[in-house]
Amino acid sequence: MTKQDRAVRTRLALIRSAAEQFEARGYVRASLAEISAGAGVSSGALHFHFANKAAVAEAVEDAAALALRRIARRGRGGDGCALQRLVDVTHRVARLLCADVVVRAGLRLNAEAVAGRVRDLRREWRECVHELLAEAERRGELAAGVPPHRTSAVVLAATTGIEVLAREDHGWLARPSLTDLWQLLLPCVAASHLAGALQPAGTDPEGADVEAGPTARGDLEESGTAAGLALR
Repeated sequence: MTKQDRAVRTRLALIRSAAEQFEARGYVRASLAEISAGAGVSSGALHFHFANKAAVAEAVEDAAALALRRIARRGRGGDGCALQRLVDVTHRVARLLCADVVVRAGLRLNAEAVAGRVRDLRREWRECVHELLAEAERRGELAAGVPPHRTSAVVLAATTGIEVLAREDHGWLARPSLTDLWQLLLPCVAASHLAGALQPAGTDPEGADVEAGPTARGDLEESGTAAGLALR
């Protein structure tokens, strides 16, 4: 393993350890000492990568944003029924939240506006929902008289609410929760010719893996956070 590889692995370990601390204890109570200990590195190694706790939190948010953006882009760029792709992408986001502490912590930090930073981590998700429903309208997939912007507001409110509730009980992210949501919504918003064709539980196989976690080296390189890392 090269020094560059070790430096990147140390950074990834610190980001994940920080996410675990932020999720469990919140930003204020999490300490740099606990973060470095959780990553199995010294305090000096932590400060080599991050100037302070705010910088660590920003790195967690950046990693979470990349993971969410990847899933949103997959939904927007797919083929087939736009409404079904919207259903599928909500299930993928839920699976990602279940599987990845970095994404959960990033959303929590963002909602709490940690360290005074101004960021909108959910913007990509809102745009994804807006675009898929606009596409559904163009393709005649929405029932007559169903306005895409109002449907979008309902979907966003419901999915955001599920994410917030899941901070205390991950059961909210289980497949049945979203399936119940779509079983209620789809008969109200889908065109009649789609009746019975849409799958509220999503089209991904049961137990399908989510995309690679947000703290993969490729994502760090994409965001520029790995660029210029000194050899260590």
